[in-house]
Amino acid sequence: MNEISERWARSSKALKREDQPYGERLANLAKKHSSEAFIACNDPLEAATFSVLVEVLKRQDRLEAEARGDVDP
Repeated sequence: MNEISERWARSSKALKREDQPYGERLANLAKKHSSEAFIACNDPLEAATFSVLVEVLKRQDRLEAEARGDVDP
């Protein structure tokens, strides 16, 4: 799992300068749930993708809650 996030971090450097921070964020998001996701998934790429998507959905929920005024920003 760490190998994938490390490859994603290296790949980020090959992106256009304005896109590099997004690639780096993806690599960091993949690491965030690496141990939990890896146990449940047979494929490390699947685990990394799952981890990133969990974080994306959490962020979406936070932004929607803020827009509704449910939480402080």
